[in-house]
Amino acid sequence: MATQHSRSAARLMIAPAVFVLLVWMLIPLCMTLYFSFADYRPMRATFEPWIGFDNYVSFVTSSSFTNSVITTLQMVGGILCITIAGGIALALLLDQPIFGQGVVRILVIAPFFVMPTVSALVWKNMFFNVDNGLFSYLYKALGLQPYDFLSQAPVFSIVVIVAWQWLPFATLILLTAVQSLSSEQLEAAEMDGAPGWARFWYIILPHLSRAITVVILIQTIFLLSVFAEIFVTTNGAFGTRTLTYLVYQRVLESQNIGLGSAGGIIAVILANIVAIFLMRIVGKNLDN
Repeated sequence: MATQHSRSAARLMIAPAVFVLLVWMLIPLCMTLYFSFADYRPMRATFEPWIGFDNYVSFVTSSSFTNSVITTLQMVGGILCITIAGGIALALLLDQPIFGQGVVRILVIAPFFVMPTVSALVWKNMFFNVDNGLFSYLYKALGLQPYDFLSQAPVFSIVVIVAWQWLPFATLILLTAVQSLSSEQLEAAEMDGAPGWARFWYIILPHLSRAITVVILIQTIFLLSVFAEIFVTTNGAFGTRTLTYLVYQRVLESQNIGLGSAGGIIAVILANIVAIFLMRIVGKNLDN
């Protein structure tokens, strides 16, 4: 059991790191909060330190805000569906004794270490390019007109790119849960004549429920701020402007620091609401 002296020493040693972390987080947040109540447009040499909640009202009441929230939810929902379904399938496959299992696992995990900008460029130029992309060559080989994914199905294209990056994470979490499943239970169900789909639906899937909720929680928190893939592929056009990208446009493209700061605070509040809601669900699921 730790003594009072050891606890005091631990607090003293961790204090510098905590102080640096708090300063690193609080200073930008406080500056953003301050500018959100100001009319600050540096390109027009405009700075009024206090205009109340005008920036918040302007940001929320704009038609772009509603569309960006809907687009954000569509992307997050689509990515979660692909990563969870694909993660379960890959986890079950990787749990089987196959030749080169270690190499296959490394290849499955590899996309998670690719930078978002790099993966977006790869997908944009190697797969979705309407002239020289792989999918365009396949369409031409089948005698079909090449399909421009980034302009005709832009949201789906970004969902595929981001899901490809996050699929390894979901696979790792779910594979750990699959490996903790009792083999005796599955063997008993098989001996009783339960078909494969019944074993999956009534034994494997309930066992994976906790891991699935953890995957949903962690991925949702990060997916709410997807930016690089949109910037590289569509630059926010064709209905792919998420809430994060809208804040970027207000700050850098429109040079309205006050309006963009208000959007940033709103995005932080919405993200925290979603995170708290999901954490409560995860907590209840883990307690059961």
